[in-house]
Amino acid sequence: MSQFEINAIGTVRSSRSEPEDDSWDDESSRIEMIAPFDSQSLMGLESFSHCIVVYVFDKAAWDESKMSRHPRGNKDWPEVGIFAQRAKDRPNRLGVTVCQIVKVEGSTVHVAGLDAIDGTPVVDIKPWMDEFGPRGDIAQPSWSTELMKGYW
Repeated sequence: MSQFEINAIGTVRSSRSEPEDDSWDDESSRIEMIAPFDSQSLMGLESFSHCIVVYVFDKAAWDESKMSRHPRGNKDWPEVGIFAQRAKDRPNRLGVTVCQIVKVEGSTVHVAGLDAIDGTPVVDIKPWMDEFGPRGDIAQPSWSTELMKGYW
């Protein structure tokens, strides 16, 4: 596989230190930027209601035995490949979440609904724009809707 380097631009600060699966909407978090990224790098972000946060599941592990599995180990749900689910144990351990921006304060972004634990490295923040959302009809299997019932 080709390799390349990605550097953290910030760190998640949260009261949650374990990667539990549910109730992430109850979590208020902040992203503290790492130098040289400061308040200048965040200018204008506060005018958006939401942002996309890209982060690294730095405490997760990958091995090929996880290539497919039942989501959350639930045998009532079908076995699906790693790319048909959003599990943290992934080949490149990247997470992506759309979060509500609560406020931008200096070099810190306060967000709601970020499903990342305290100390998680953040590798990018992008403003959410409707025009980048899905176009056309959306389809997903019923097991994924059931899985997400308590997530947010």
